[in-house]
Amino acid sequence: MTSSSLEEIRDQFPALKRLHNGHSVAYFDGPGGTQVPRRVGDAMLDYLYHHNANTEWAYPTSAETDEAIADARQTLADFLNASPSEIAFGANMTTLTMHLSRAIGRTLSRGDEIIVTELDHHANSDPWRQLAQDRELCVRTVKMIPETGQLDWDDFERQINARTKVVAVGAASNALGTMSDISRASRLARAAGALFFVDSVHYSPHALTDVHAMDCDFLACSAYKFYGPHVGILYGRKDLLDELDFPKLRPAHDNSPDKVETGTLDHEGIVGAAAAVDFIASLSGPAGGRRERLAASFHDGHVRSSALFESLWSGLSSIDGVRVYGPEPKLRRTPTISFTVHGVHSRKVAESLADLGVFVSHGDFYAMTVVERLGLAEEGLVRAGCAVYTSSVEIDRLLRAVEQVAQIPAARR
Repeated sequence: MTSSSLEEIRDQFPALKRLHNGHSVAYFDGPGGTQVPRRVGDAMLDYLYHHNANTEWAYPTSAETDEAIADARQTLADFLNASPSEIAFGANMTTLTMHLSRAIGRTLSRGDEIIVTELDHHANSDPWRQLAQDRELCVRTVKMIPETGQLDWDDFERQINARTKVVAVGAASNALGTMSDISRASRLARAAGALFFVDSVHYSPHALTDVHAMDCDFLACSAYKFYGPHVGILYGRKDLLDELDFPKLRPAHDNSPDKVETGTLDHEGIVGAAAAVDFIASLSGPAGGRRERLAASFHDGHVRSSALFESLWSGLSSIDGVRVYGPEPKLRRTPTISFTVHGVHSRKVAESLADLGVFVSHGDFYAMTVVERLGLAEEGLVRAGCAVYTSSVEIDRLLRAVEQVAQIPAARR
């Protein structure tokens, strides 16, 4: 296989041509949403201009829409190593998780317990907490170790017990880049006889997701984190999707995965999500099946991003007044780094970097508990992530920009 060069990859992203204050924009905001390659936008426009219709009616564009959705289910099934009948689409991961939690809640009884963690994005933890409040359930929260940004596995084992019915864990932290040991979490859930849900939103853009290797019952991710539009994807084991009583309208389908999906879907977004998967697969060359090409692309991407991230970590760590958070580069993690600049609020850092054409995220990223546990609830974190289009030149620009901010006299901050 012939892998795409960085120049070839970058040429596919129109956003990279943007200028701000005379600077080429360096996008480090990928953990909050990546930029979109031309082929994804083209696929969505083609659908809207030539095939736009509602589903299951007896005319060509409706039949073409049915086919486009079926094709997208197959594509996302290849992406997650699942079956098309196990793939449902929705507005976003948060909405799908809330919907799933309500369905599972109908099977639970007063006093049953759910496990979440402090490392989670609140889109994973809060739907289960709200369910617990409505159904008089108990939520147990596994601690995070602030010094390492990793889960406290001793606490995990203490929290889980015979009353545990659901274990909901993030595969990777969108705030710190931590990749958690999902297989270990799965074994604990299985030993307790609990359902196992994985939030893969921050994991799936950086590692090839395999729902069977994870041994999960449900998994959710978002296409806009891997170069697609704002669409959520839910994997559910077919037997469980068939059994669960999802809230739905009476005329809607009773079969899975259709019964998981409410109302008319974002058809163009679904087409775009599939195009994003095929974009990733295309980076490794034309040979092999889709899953094989995805594996090669993720391998190449890991090699590239690891080198960039090591430079970013070491560079930020060497700047006076800058503190980095999360696992070190040698540990299993995503190429996402969060940091603070002493005496400068995270928003001010982001604004200063943006003036130089370097776009980063700031705040708590809906991982509020992580930021609170780090003692940074007031000032927040600055977050930068490497994507498939990130270059070493951009890493250098980010480091120089942060160094400038760190050198600003306190009186001017």
